[in-house]
Amino acid sequence: MSTTVTRAELVEALVREVGLSRQDCATLLESILESMIAAMEAGETVKLARFGNFAVRSKRARVGRNPKTGVEAAIAARRVATFKPSPMLRAVVDGDSA
Repeated sequence: MSTTVTRAELVEALVREVGLSRQDCATLLESILESMIAAMEAGETVKLARFGNFAVRSKRARVGRNPKTGVEAAIAARRVATFKPSPMLRAVVDGDSA
């Protein structure tokens, strides 16, 4: 069964680990996420040691096809966020010892 970790759950984990108030932990989490977003908007890669890299990649325009109807459609050039997990994270997810 798959579960999702929410911002609220991350805040609760910070409250337990750090011992700050819930409001302070929520502000801290928002600040971290905003810093990551700003760096990525500026084209920088966000590297979190032992976790992975977040980056923005530019994709060129191309012609795609609707798989249901087979009709071709133009797909505009765009920038996409990517994540590459670290070898350590990959090993933990695969169940290997880290």
